[in-house]
Amino acid sequence: MDWSLPPNFSTHGDVIDQLFWIILGLTGLAFVLVEGGIIWFLVRYRGTPSRRAHYTHGSNRLEVVWTVIPAVIIVVLGGYSAMVWDDIKNENKFPEDALEFTVIGKQFEWNVVYPGVDEVLGTSDDFEVRNQFHFPAGENVIVNLRSEDVIHSFFIPELRVKQDAVPGMDNIRIWFDSREPGQFEIACAELCGLGHYRMEASVTAHARADFDAWQASQVAENGGE
Repeated sequence: MDWSLPPNFSTHGDVIDQLFWIILGLTGLAFVLVEGGIIWFLVRYRGTPSRRAHYTHGSNRLEVVWTVIPAVIIVVLGGYSAMVWDDIKNENKFPEDALEFTVIGKQFEWNVVYPGVDEVLGTSDDFEVRNQFHFPAGENVIVNLRSEDVIHSFFIPELRVKQDAVPGMDNIRIWFDSREPGQFEIACAELCGLGHYRMEASVTAHARADFDAWQASQVAENGGE
């Protein structure tokens, strides 16, 4: 079993994974130091019949050190995380050439609205497919995320994308890509009811020619132009 992160297919994934490993390394180091210190104190100052208690008021210098160092680390990590967040979530930085889809979550399924062969949403050849999300690999994708009932969470681990769909909020948009073709899964990462465990959909990142063929077949099947 591979205990590391899921394989990364997304351009976003490189910096997200880097941030994850930095945080894991720092928190892991802190854990080892704290737990090691506790064990050392248990052994070093264990009670014996001949040992007399020693009382201390501590050290202001040490308190300043172990307050300032974590504070600086948190501020640096917060600033770096904010930059990563802005690059991914800021709609002003969304690619202009992205192919747009609408994904609607409801108990307990995902419905995907596709642009037809004109690749423009809101026209007569749009079509909808239940629990299947297809898009071309190597191209930018924008998803307009909706919910019909309760909060759902659109989560594709291999593409490093996770976003809540909130009922009443119709302006939630996310963008991502898949650098190569692959098969993935949308999992709902927000407890949304008794059927939450089975709320999933298949995700297929096609080579462009394969996506065009699949899209054309769906338009014909749904009676589009």
